[in-house]
Amino acid sequence: MATGTLPDAGQILNSLINSILLVDDELAVHYANPAAQQLLAQSARKLFGTPLPELLSYFSLNIGLMQESLQAGQGFTDNEVTLVIDGRSHILSLTAQRLPEGLILLEMAPMDNQRRLSQEQLQHAQQIAARDLVRGLAHEIKNPLGGLRGAAQLLTKALPDPALAEYTNVIIEQADRLRNLVDRLLGPQQPGMHVTESIHKVAERVVKLVSMELPENVTLVRDYDPSLPELAHDPDQIEQVLLNIVRNALQALGPDGGEIILRTRTAFQLTLHGVRYRLAARIDVEDNGPGIPSHLQDTLFYPMVSGREGGTGLGLSIARSLIDQHSGKIEFTSWPGHTEFSVFLPIKK
Repeated sequence: MATGTLPDAGQILNSLINSILLVDDELAVHYANPAAQQLLAQSARKLFGTPLPELLSYFSLNIGLMQESLQAGQGFTDNEVTLVIDGRSHILSLTAQRLPEGLILLEMAPMDNQRRLSQEQLQHAQQIAARDLVRGLAHEIKNPLGGLRGAAQLLTKALPDPALAEYTNVIIEQADRLRNLVDRLLGPQQPGMHVTESIHKVAERVVKLVSMELPENVTLVRDYDPSLPELAHDPDQIEQVLLNIVRNALQALGPDGGEIILRTRTAFQLTLHGVRYRLAARIDVEDNGPGIPSHLQDTLFYPMVSGREGGTGLGLSIARSLIDQHSGKIEFTSWPGHTEFSVFLPIKK
């Protein structure tokens, strides 16, 4: 290249590590740089003329909002866009800009790992704060609840007409129901007894329990990694976690049925609670139900948050607390037609 000359725009775009697309107002692709072709797993020839949403199983971008911004002559940025391509989820930062020629330039970059980690830590801290607040309230409720129940029992004995005991029994029954709810809100207080054994023993107990509840139109698939090393864990607590997640998946499928996959894998070089582990166990529970509503996803592990009518919203909050006690983590991805919860437990060697 001669001194003082610049490469053309095509050369520049082709050399960028971020994914670059030129699309029209219908989001049909007119150009894709090599990074975009790799992301979308398609050649430039196959991409040309195809609307971007048709290439994806799921696309969280608010297209209407983006088009409104561009029509107003402004750029558009979404720092957390989820794309699902061939069953794989990608979280990206997306910027859009209208070009003088009328096309729209889309630039997509992977979310910065440090930023993602900071978001996870902040969200986890908020969940712990919410859980502690609820536990504090639960303690305040539990103390007068015992007095209320005791007074109702004394009143029952003092009633002149035994038929009136029907009403005091209602007080006692409801006090017991509320006490059980409070006990669940308080959750596990002490670490359990850990044993070192295969996590598949727990998984099989969960399968046995859930199999008795499965309707005919639901299939439960086991996909275990036989090479997964043994690890130290409390079998009862991990069973409670997995049973809750699998039952949630079963309820999410609803009357239409579907498939639940219980999968185990070995994860490598994973950071959990600030500690780097060479090996970790990954346990996935995947279903092909309707997905978790987007407005619930940021608060799903908070106490009292439930997407099911009549649900207490305590199961996942307790599950996260139990996994925290194992120095592990629990996370999920969800879009219409797919939800996957993943539990990570360190293998300490």
